[in-house]
Amino acid sequence: MAARSAPSCHLRLEWVYGYRGHQCRNNLYYTAAKEIVYFVAGVGVVYSPREHRQKFYRGHSDDIISLALHPERVLVATGQVGKEPYICIWDSYTVQTISVLKDVHTHGIACLAFDLDGQRLVSVGLDSKNAVCVWDWKRGKMLSMAPGHTDRIFDISWDLYQPNKLVSCGVKHIKFWSLCGNALTPKRGVFGKTGDLQTILCLACARDELTYSGALNGDIYVWKGINLIRTIQGAHAAGIFSMNACEEGFATGGRDGCIRLWDLTFKPITVIDLRETDQGYKGLSVRSVCWRGDHILVGTQDSEIFEIVVQERNKPFLIMQGHCEGELWALAVHPTKPLAVTGSDDRSVRIWSLVDHALIARCNMEEPIRCAAVNADGIHLALGMKDGSFTVLRVRDMTEVVHIKDRKEAIHELKYSPDGTYLAVGCNDSSVDIYGVAQRYKKVGECLGSLSFITHLDWSSDSRYLQTNDGNGKRLFYRMPGGKEVTSTEEIKGVHWASWTCVSGLEVNGIWPKYSDINDINSVDGNYIGQVLVTADDYGIIKLFRYPCLRKGAKFRKYIGHSAHVTNVRWSHDYQWVISIGGADHSVFQWKFIPERKLKDALHIAPQESLADSHSDESDSDLSDVPELDSEIEQETQLTYRRQVYKEDLPQLKEQCKEKQKSATSKRRERAPGNSIRLHFVHGYRGYDCRSNLFYTQIGEIVYHVAAVGVIYNRQQNTQRFYLGHDDDILCLTIHPLKDYVATGQVGRDPSIHIWDTETIKPLSILKGHHQCGISAVDFSADGKRLASVGIDDSHTIVLWDWKKGEKLSIARGSKDKIFVVKMNPYVPDKLITAGIKHMKFWRKAGDVCIWRDIFLVKTVKAHDGPVFSMHALEKGFVTGGKDGIIALWDDSFERCLKTYAIKRAALAPGSKGLLLEDNPSIRAISLGHGHILVGTKNGEILEVDKSGPITLLVQGHMEGEVWGLATHPYLPICATVSDDKTLRIWDLSPSHCMLAVRKLKKGGRCCCFSPDGKALAVGLNDGSFLMANADTLEDLVSFHHRKDMISDIRFSPGSGKYLAVASHDSFIDIYNVMSSKRVGICKGATSYITHIDWDIRGKLLQVNTGAKEQLFFEAPRGKKQTIPSVEVEKIAWASWTSVLGLCCEGIWPVIGEVTDVTTSCLTSDKMVLATGDDLGFVKLFRYPTKGKFGKFKRYVAHSTHVTNVRWTYDDSMLVTLGGTDMSLMVWTNEMEGYREKRPCDSEESDIDSEEDGGYDSDVTRENEISYTIRALSTNIRPMFGIKPHLQQKEPSTDERPPVSRAPPQPEKLQTNNVGKKKRPIEDLVLELVFGYRGRDCRNNVHYLNDGDDIIYHTASIGILHNVATGSQSFYQEHNDDILCLTVNQHPKFINIVATGQVGDSADMSAAAPSIHIWDAMNKQTLSILRCYHSKGVCSVSFSATGKLLLSVGLDPEHTITIWRWQEGAKIASRAGHNQRIFVAEFRPDSDTQFVSVGVKHVKFWTLAGRALLSKKGLLSTLEDARMQTMLAIAFGANNLTFTGTISGDVCVWKDHILCRIVARAHNGPVFAMYTTLRDGLIVTGGKERPSKEGGAVKLWDQELRRCRAFRLETGQATDCVRSVCRGKGKILVGTRNAEIIEVGEKNAACNILVNGHVDGPIWGLATHPSRDFFLSAAEDGTVRLWDIADKKMLNKVNLGHAARTVCYSPEGDMVAIGMKNGEFIILLVSSLKIWGKKRDRRCAIHDIRFSPDSRYLAVGSSENSVDFYDLTLGPTLNRISYCKDIPSFVIQMDFSADSRYLQVSSGCYKRHVYEVPSGKHLMDHAAIDRITWATWTSILGDEVLGIWSRHAEKADVNCACVSHSGISLVTGDDFGMVKLFDFPCPEKFVSLCFVYYYQFTPNFDVVSSALFLVYLKCFVLVSKFFPKLSKSVYSEIKAIRNKSSPSSNTVFGTILQKR
Repeated sequence: MAARSAPSCHLRLEWVYGYRGHQCRNNLYYTAAKEIVYFVAGVGVVYSPREHRQKFYRGHSDDIISLALHPERVLVATGQVGKEPYICIWDSYTVQTISVLKDVHTHGIACLAFDLDGQRLVSVGLDSKNAVCVWDWKRGKMLSMAPGHTDRIFDISWDLYQPNKLVSCGVKHIKFWSLCGNALTPKRGVFGKTGDLQTILCLACARDELTYSGALNGDIYVWKGINLIRTIQGAHAAGIFSMNACEEGFATGGRDGCIRLWDLTFKPITVIDLRETDQGYKGLSVRSVCWRGDHILVGTQDSEIFEIVVQERNKPFLIMQGHCEGELWALAVHPTKPLAVTGSDDRSVRIWSLVDHALIARCNMEEPIRCAAVNADGIHLALGMKDGSFTVLRVRDMTEVVHIKDRKEAIHELKYSPDGTYLAVGCNDSSVDIYGVAQRYKKVGECLGSLSFITHLDWSSDSRYLQTNDGNGKRLFYRMPGGKEVTSTEEIKGVHWASWTCVSGLEVNGIWPKYSDINDINSVDGNYIGQVLVTADDYGIIKLFRYPCLRKGAKFRKYIGHSAHVTNVRWSHDYQWVISIGGADHSVFQWKFIPERKLKDALHIAPQESLADSHSDESDSDLSDVPELDSEIEQETQLTYRRQVYKEDLPQLKEQCKEKQKSATSKRRERAPGNSIRLHFVHGYRGYDCRSNLFYTQIGEIVYHVAAVGVIYNRQQNTQRFYLGHDDDILCLTIHPLKDYVATGQVGRDPSIHIWDTETIKPLSILKGHHQCGISAVDFSADGKRLASVGIDDSHTIVLWDWKKGEKLSIARGSKDKIFVVKMNPYVPDKLITAGIKHMKFWRKAGDVCIWRDIFLVKTVKAHDGPVFSMHALEKGFVTGGKDGIIALWDDSFERCLKTYAIKRAALAPGSKGLLLEDNPSIRAISLGHGHILVGTKNGEILEVDKSGPITLLVQGHMEGEVWGLATHPYLPICATVSDDKTLRIWDLSPSHCMLAVRKLKKGGRCCCFSPDGKALAVGLNDGSFLMANADTLEDLVSFHHRKDMISDIRFSPGSGKYLAVASHDSFIDIYNVMSSKRVGICKGATSYITHIDWDIRGKLLQVNTGAKEQLFFEAPRGKKQTIPSVEVEKIAWASWTSVLGLCCEGIWPVIGEVTDVTTSCLTSDKMVLATGDDLGFVKLFRYPTKGKFGKFKRYVAHSTHVTNVRWTYDDSMLVTLGGTDMSLMVWTNEMEGYREKRPCDSEESDIDSEEDGGYDSDVTRENEISYTIRALSTNIRPMFGIKPHLQQKEPSTDERPPVSRAPPQPEKLQTNNVGKKKRPIEDLVLELVFGYRGRDCRNNVHYLNDGDDIIYHTASIGILHNVATGSQSFYQEHNDDILCLTVNQHPKFINIVATGQVGDSADMSAAAPSIHIWDAMNKQTLSILRCYHSKGVCSVSFSATGKLLLSVGLDPEHTITIWRWQEGAKIASRAGHNQRIFVAEFRPDSDTQFVSVGVKHVKFWTLAGRALLSKKGLLSTLEDARMQTMLAIAFGANNLTFTGTISGDVCVWKDHILCRIVARAHNGPVFAMYTTLRDGLIVTGGKERPSKEGGAVKLWDQELRRCRAFRLETGQATDCVRSVCRGKGKILVGTRNAEIIEVGEKNAACNILVNGHVDGPIWGLATHPSRDFFLSAAEDGTVRLWDIADKKMLNKVNLGHAARTVCYSPEGDMVAIGMKNGEFIILLVSSLKIWGKKRDRRCAIHDIRFSPDSRYLAVGSSENSVDFYDLTLGPTLNRISYCKDIPSFVIQMDFSADSRYLQVSSGCYKRHVYEVPSGKHLMDHAAIDRITWATWTSILGDEVLGIWSRHAEKADVNCACVSHSGISLVTGDDFGMVKLFDFPCPEKFVSLCFVYYYQFTPNFDVVSSALFLVYLKCFVLVSKFFPKLSKSVYSEIKAIRNKSSPSSNTVFGTILQKR
């Protein structure tokens, strides 16, 4: 018995010696109470220097490595290492946990910091991305997360002077972060030339955007914004590890052992060099410093803590010290004094006073120390060394007695004999040497029996024997002092051992687990007096066992604190303390031993000393001497709720079966039937495995559950209402304290809890995401705001919810055994109790984690025979119910029983709805209210007990066991059921809804059948027998037993019922003559068990289904097998149809037929509707016959698992269904087709998406299939090859000039416009103008703002605010990739607030993730950024009615829908939207919870319930011939009307989610856009049509879409395609697919085009006019457009008929040359736009075209690797005069020299060549090339521009460049969408960022994305500002920067890059 319970004494942590200085920093602070907080191992320590007292925080499970102090200096946050590390926030005063943050980081938490007001905490992980995470720590919620850096981060801090800003630093970087919404965005610090790029170790923020940081070389770097502005050199001699800011200034501490104090402007105040002080030593290194007032705390690398008072700075006070490097193994206790000795790899031996908690002596040795021992009189101290030697010291003065080295390997253990004469020394070479103490330690013997290293030694009390343990776990004995091995067990038997420190041996068997061979216990020490044993192991755990403990797996108490392995543990000499030492954590723990007798007094000690320190799950709570489990409870714990297939898996399974389905659905399928059914009544109550699930509501109705249905039963009217939101078994139910809401939890892979209103039966909130398998218990808190739930997963997780918000407040592992109940304490809202198998736990909430403590059992009361299953607390007293079937009322202290009620048949009142099956059924639920006691029994009955005694039965169902048998009466509304619970029951289906009769059977049954006259009832039983009973009295008429296996179906022949067919599981059907009671035939031939049988109308033929899916036919009565062709089967008139096989019902098998079986079917008597039941619990209705696969159906969910039987009543008015394992009998009423208009039914839908196509339109198809490329993943747009310029090796040129040369100076690289001597570089570029609008694949993205004065729209990655009157634009430029959607907040509180969503890649939540920006359109301030997991991008956004919520839709494969609280950046709910593309989702304009989504062949109506999204598919069934089309747009009307625009031009009108009419042909083509005007309810629609007299692409409708007025858009296009509409005051704003934005007047229908742009394909060609403010663009949409910069508009466009690639003005500006994609080029005259000449000498695209500066030659460069020269003076015939040969790749850019004699060509292999003009000869002479002056420079290649190629150009290229006319600035455009500004020339690689203007603002030069910028260098703007007298000659120098974009682009961006 001894070892079967844990010892009843305790250990309490009293002191910890040590401080973690290694690998940690900034971990030492003063709290508000002037205490010192730090950590060591896994313990947070709060030390009071005044009282010399320590308090401990022990909530961590592994090493703590980071610490932060809250600004109020009471709360502390600590972070630990580990696979799943967590952060604890705790109170330094009470050392109690406040909050726990977990489930985000991995590996460990490197840094922590609180913000200024302490509301938020930032943490940095040790994972590969060093994730940075911001927490709302009080709510335990993560606000934001982003990858931190590729290398380690050492420090992070909030900027205390700027909100939402942080700074982090680490290996070779510093980053400045801003937090907006849920997005953390970093900017790297720019070191520039001010300081070296190096590792930054610590930082502190100051005012005015200043940041001070300490660097690895000892300098301090000072940052302003993100730039390094100065350095303070040599602040320390080596790395600065710690920086601490306080009111007085800053303190820094470094590796040089110095502390420096600085004032607030970082001017030095003083230096304290600790190495020079009394306590100092060489190599002292400071890891942590804290300055408060005149005190400074210093933590060092060597685990010391100093306190310095500033006045006496040379006398630091040593507060704490400990061992440092290596491992700590040696521990010994003094035999007579309270002293402990430790020795470590740091070569020091230290003596600690256990009374004073202080170090009293220290001595440094030559070698690392591995073990220690003190002899019996306490004079000598022996130390074993790692090198195989041992040393003996005198304890009093630490002087050496002797040093002996006999061995080469480490000495691991040594011990003096009890009489003090010998010293035994155990070595790692497996020997033990014995030395004589008196003979000056002469060797007197050796023991050589071991084969492995020696681990432990013990002497016998008489010093005659020694026992050893070795590394193999062997225990050996030796005779002393000679060392001869003792093998006889007899000799050893009686030996008493002086100490017990061995880990193997009979007496300590129990310390090892039962079934394990691991060797992880390092140390043991026995306390003979207290009969306890203490052990230390590799997991940091100290355990207390009883001694001796003989049987393996003994019970224990465990204590944590050490982080990794505990290497040694010892009792002090008087057994008052236990000392333990940690190997890697260098710490010494001192534990106070509290024996049993003191426990009683200890009940009143302070909280942090509470004894409940660490009871373990394995500990004494599992005492094994409790009585065994009751059989019922035993059964209940065995129940498993795991399913093969969960309902959640269905969509996935359907997807997998898609292919199969496609082949099958080519022929048109029947529509679903017109009839529908509605759940009317359910017989049954789930009592067998649930408890306390039965309550009265406010108005006295009764609420309970069965199967997947929540039932509200009205006992006065005997009617039921149902909550049908669950899709699997409900396992628990509880009621809100106000008795109006109910919470129910169900089974599922990710099971949900629904909170619903008992009045409206609508869900209020749905909670999911934290449990698995199912939910076994729920309970509301007393205030009703919180809900606790318990899962069925292996650890029975407990979750506490704020259910209205749907948020998890905290989560904890419950227990490994099943938990039956959870209750929240009504008096203390933070406490809850769980009870289950052999345990009861008391929890309290702390932030994110629950903490429990054992409470002492006060008393037990014998209340019932057998278990008590249910209790209910009353105002004064309790009521209990148990297995004995008795209800007992108790007083409030459980002293006496006031009254008992027995549940007996005799007590049943006359009004009962049924019969009690047995007396005293086991009671599972009790509830009081309305003067009654409500009782639920295990047998599925609900009873109401009047206080005076009579009992009324209200509801009942079958008991546990499956129910299969069901038969309906031939002419009465009654049915019979038979079940495995061995009962046969008759039920009344008429309004009385009760059980009429019941009979117990000797065996369970599986089938039954009424005779045609209704008088007899045949029942088939499970043992192979069957009986016929009188249908009224249920008495036996006759019974037979011919078969061994169960009878599976039984049927009377029609008519007179002459024959009875009996089918069994042994594959036979017996036919009996009913009158003669004889078997007359046997049907043989089935290969498997029989499942269904049906007679034909004549009673001559049987149709049979078998388990092998055979359909067989037999002739009656003899049973001869018949073969009937399937075509004929249809023609036979069947008396009944319950078959599931055959052509007539082929369509009832679902797509996922492999996973689920259709178990039953039944046909109505009019042969129109077939009802089926399947394994997933669905009841479905099909039209009969259901030919062709996968028929359409209506589906109903109420049963949870398989439906075993369905039967129509005799008149088809009701359908009765049976649930197998849910034991419920459900009665459904059949509603005919016309009837159901009045009340839409929730649960219908069809299985697979309709296969009729949803219509076709090219625009819709393209939008659906478009794939967005993310800029961060860009690749080259051109197929370049070769080595990039910045990677090429420079060829050494032959005539490298010496640095000083007398040669003439080099000519200018570039002909300039000699603006005088002061050449000023362009300093900045500002975006001024953008031409273009993204209409091609976006919609609803043009809106009015400010009463129609401004419009807002987007293109590329910028949002544009365009003033209608002036045409001026302002830009929102914070997006870094293409914007795809835009919406405006309509709520007056959020005026001019815009949301835009972009493309992105959501691999991690870095800046490249798709994001939504919410911003103010007027001042362009970003209000919130939402990074989201919509991979690929965000395609639709919509604000809710209050403006506080935002809805977004993703482009990911599931088309996720997410709801955000955008101001907080919090995600409220998210769910897969649909498997096909969703185009638009919009909130109803009057709602925050209702929204609609439309897309490819679907429309869905959504509700937000708490944090869950519920959807209903749009229902078409009410309209004849309505088909589901692709839906494109949404508008809303009053009274829950929704309008959706379709691909065919119709508009569908929906009432709730049911289609009520169709506005046919509202447009001739797809309806792409709809807009609801909030002020008057009018609706605007926009579609795709050809303009005609009466029709138009825009229409304005009345509120109900009955009348309309059409508007034509005068754009001159053949078809108008409207993508966006918006209505202002008297005006309609229209955005078209052709990138136009048009304003239409409502009165006069006048059109005004506000914005133009290119439509399709990339824009490649760009040219500026030589002397005027115009430019040309040429794109693959086949147009060349002329733009006016000053007037901000398009002047003209020319349709070329082919895609254009390049364009160029002649030097005079009178001609334009255009190069085409098909190899042709055209020259136009500017004045008339007439063609002057055209020519096609090439087959492939022309890439560049250039006039020579003297206007004589035209050079045409193509992708055929050639440049052709044409002489323009020869007239428009354009004959080629020559061409350049041997260009290795296609031509990219060309530039003429200023004298028109040379041409430089850049080619696709990254090579630049120079050719002579016009001969085309290749010029090879480098010197000659260097002397050429170029007229223009657009080349991206050449030494002069090497610096434009960035380090990151592996993936993407620089595409274009242009040098300004001053010749000193160069602008480039690249594949990443960046426009960069450089100095020209820039020959050095990777020009430092000081010279690169890195423009975030034009992020989408993005090739592969969909927009393009044209970039202008408007130098004359800059010049004329300084020199107004300049001539026009300036203009002649303006040339084009050519750029390119992708095939999907249609936007021209005119960006003016100019001097601000």
